Amino acid sequence: MNQQKNFGNHSLYAVVILFLLSFISSIPGFAGDSCYSYLSRDTMVIGNNLIERKFYWNKGNLITHSLTDKENHYTWFNTAKHPDFLISGENVPVSDAGWSLERKPETEIRPACLESQVVYTLGKLQVKRVYRIYEGCPAIACDTYLKGETDDVWVGGRENQADLKNIESTKDMGQTALMPILDQLSFPGRHWNLETVEFFDVTDRNNTLVKPYTALSYRKNYFRGNLLFARNEENEKGLFFLKEAPCSSVQLSYPEADFISEFGQLMVTGLGIDGKDLSATEWTKTYSTVLGVYAGGELNRLAALRLYQKQVRKLLPERDEMVMMNTWGDRSQDKKVNEAFCLKELETAAKLGISHFQIDDGWQSGKSANSAFQGGSFKNIWSNPDYWKPDKAKYPDGLGPIVQRGKKLGIEVCLWFNPSYQNDYEDWEKDAAAMIDLYKRYGIRTFKIDGLIIPNKLSEIRVRKIFDKVLSETGNQVVFNLDATAGRRGGYFFFNEYGNIFLENRYTDWTNYYPYWTLRNLWMLSKYVPAEKIQVEFLNKWRNGKNYGNDPFAPANYSFDYLFAITMAGQPLAWMEGTGLPAEAFPTGKLIEQYRTIQHDFHEGIILPIGEEPSGKSWTGFQSLKGKTGYLLVYREKHPDQTAEVKTWFAEGQTVDCTPLFGKGEHFTATAGKEGMLNIHISNENDFVIYAYSIR
Repeated sequence: MNQQKNFGNHSLYAVVILFLLSFISSIPGFAGDSCYSYLSRDTMVIGNNLIERKFYWNKGNLITHSLTDKENHYTWFNTAKHPDFLISGENVPVSDAGWSLERKPETEIRPACLESQVVYTLGKLQVKRVYRIYEGCPAIACDTYLKGETDDVWVGGRENQADLKNIESTKDMGQTALMPILDQLSFPGRHWNLETVEFFDVTDRNNTLVKPYTALSYRKNYFRGNLLFARNEENEKGLFFLKEAPCSSVQLSYPEADFISEFGQLMVTGLGIDGKDLSATEWTKTYSTVLGVYAGGELNRLAALRLYQKQVRKLLPERDEMVMMNTWGDRSQDKKVNEAFCLKELETAAKLGISHFQIDDGWQSGKSANSAFQGGSFKNIWSNPDYWKPDKAKYPDGLGPIVQRGKKLGIEVCLWFNPSYQNDYEDWEKDAAAMIDLYKRYGIRTFKIDGLIIPNKLSEIRVRKIFDKVLSETGNQVVFNLDATAGRRGGYFFFNEYGNIFLENRYTDWTNYYPYWTLRNLWMLSKYVPAEKIQVEFLNKWRNGKNYGNDPFAPANYSFDYLFAITMAGQPLAWMEGTGLPAEAFPTGKLIEQYRTIQHDFHEGIILPIGEEPSGKSWTGFQSLKGKTGYLLVYREKHPDQTAEVKTWFAEGQTVDCTPLFGKGEHFTATAGKEGMLNIHISNENDFVIYAYSIR
């Protein structure tokens, strides 16, 4: 295959396609769209103003020719001669290849995008690869679907390095075992610096949720994680792979690795399905991959990743921004939940500036396994057709009075919901219908989705059908708070188009709520996961003080303002009963109201961690980058110094004008030092300040 071929000579067919694209781009909603894709003879191309990926057509079984970073004027040329998508044992002729192009219009969920679709057949197996690209985004996503049957085994086959013979010749360097490959590239160069990042949910049991790992790409090695960053040290150009899948430890059909590298060869493995999951008549989706480009340092690569992540689900202020109160955090479970209790809670929530009030488990007629009363279960939910209707004893007039009072107070009422997992969610349509009815009857549009158990592909498919059905029937207005606390669920990069992430259960009753723990988890995640998509809790610090004894990091040692402030980079969650708060708590309502005036603007930026990792004794925080402007949210934990140098994302030598909005701080102008260091002053320990800044 001649890699010096001139790819600039497009056929008449390509010219016609480009003409049609230019015509489509003149339609309202596509103005200024730089996304394009075409098939010309033996070449398929997809790109926009920032990135382009070019393929050999290879009868539809695409082989990457090159990857271009347009912004940095650099092109990598692929040295591999095998297809990008590789399933071991499927070495059969390719047939029935087809290509199509579709521009997906903007919806309430996603911005407009261009989809370039390739379909082909490998023996008895059909393959569909859909490449997605968005305007102004330096990344291209690929969704893979399979249909038909195979005799091959796709999971397993990874060799143990210790079982291989020592290397005495080039023949000894090879790998004998094969694994299915979702995507791959092979670029020249021996000096590739890698960082992979593994993530952990099941937060009832995990309190360190991010595990980065750095390495030099050498002989064939395997890595776990949803993210792989690769940077060529010879030219300081880089790329990343994002695997849109649950956390590694809970993925389906997992081969015990997500990435394979060998010098400049980079592969994504782990389809999330095995041959037994295939259907002869319907497409089955594998995990998706995203390939992005960047140049320079860490900020550039994180910004490139975040630009893609912000395309997955639009953040609409009237639908997605919230300061939610959920009473479950005070451990009353379902003992108090009824109409009178909820009406009182709404009054206190209004005093605190809350925007959303969520009734957790106990509002429904059915009794769950988490009930404080005996006899509850999640089994055979639909043996009771009224399970997901309001409990008549608790809510004699339904939820109407609660919803109406909430509207008068400016508070949206939300609910908890636990889909029926029995027989791989065979009752998914009933679950969807129940939420649709609650939306149509009461206007409920935010549901906390709890109790998910996704042990196999059929369960995953049906859970997705629940969400898709609800969104379809509600005009994409529903938000799902996807609980990440237990079980096999979506993690941080899967199901993201459906809402936000309910991160963790923490309770003063069990002394597992420490403010710096909560801040640390958000801080560590925010480097790789949009903070604005994570619900983060603050609790009633006046409860259970005796449980903590003389612990210097006990919640009681922090102001209530501070406890709220540690949640501001995310979606704040008042994990408490408002009626259980003392009078001294409610002045924090002023801070919450101030925060809500900037909440969406803050979240529209690229939010990244600054300072040191929270430890209870650090200077730490977040920066929201919006070009020449943005926000700095800085915390002085229990640190002895009133002034500290805080590492930010400003470039060395940039002059920054910082105006305090709330918290404890004064206006200042300063020039950033090495690594963006800024001197910031906060007089008191365990205090904070949020600045609006502009770069001069």
